[in-house]
Amino acid sequence: MKVIAFDTSNQPLSVALFEDDKLIGQRETNVAKNHSVQLLPFIDELVKSAGWAPADLDRVVVSQGPGSYTGLRIAVTTAKTLAFTLGIELVGISSLGLLATNVTTPGVTIVPVMDARNANLYAGQYELRDGKYVATATDRHTNVPALISQLAEENQQVVFVGEWARFEEELRQALPDAQFASDNLPHAANVLPLVTDAQVLTDMTDIHQFVPNYYRLSQAEADWAKAHPDAGDGVYVEKV
Repeated sequence: MKVIAFDTSNQPLSVALFEDDKLIGQRETNVAKNHSVQLLPFIDELVKSAGWAPADLDRVVVSQGPGSYTGLRIAVTTAKTLAFTLGIELVGISSLGLLATNVTTPGVTIVPVMDARNANLYAGQYELRDGKYVATATDRHTNVPALISQLAEENQQVVFVGEWARFEEELRQALPDAQFASDNLPHAANVLPLVTDAQVLTDMTDIHQFVPNYYRLSQAEADWAKAHPDAGDGVYVEKV
């Protein structure tokens, strides 16, 4: 199976190409506001360097969220377009789960975090079990005190990975035994352990309905909901 995978959930951009379980190639950058310019050229470059054509691809894997609204929309729109036009499988994975794969120590609670602004963050909890990264808590939009409270109550060895630097002082004070990963960027080359149990979309209706997992409203959506309290919980704009 030939697979293209990519993550644009935050500032870093990572694209990887696989054949079965073998990594064929990868491209990465960490430049602000770069995804709309570089994602498709990176995909094209990797496919051509492997001697393939786009029609040879069997599956596209994309980080579905959480993360930057713009980054997620670019990634999900690109993935859906590839799945539609090429008639291939689509798989969405957690952006936090992808960060968790940077930690390869079994038996610890891996806590991937992303800065969600306004003193909030996106956080997940994972463990490496028998070569798979298992979510032990739901990915969520939260704040540092709430995250610390939950982790302290669970009393497990914790390793933070991702955008923890902004919250480092508070985390170290409350959880003095916590560890902090040295590699904090997402790598599409690490997706395979996450794909094993992921839902594979093949039906065009399901692919059409595939949207980013934001875990919170954008400011525009929050403002709209406040101005339209009787509108219910329907989607106020199509996500992609």
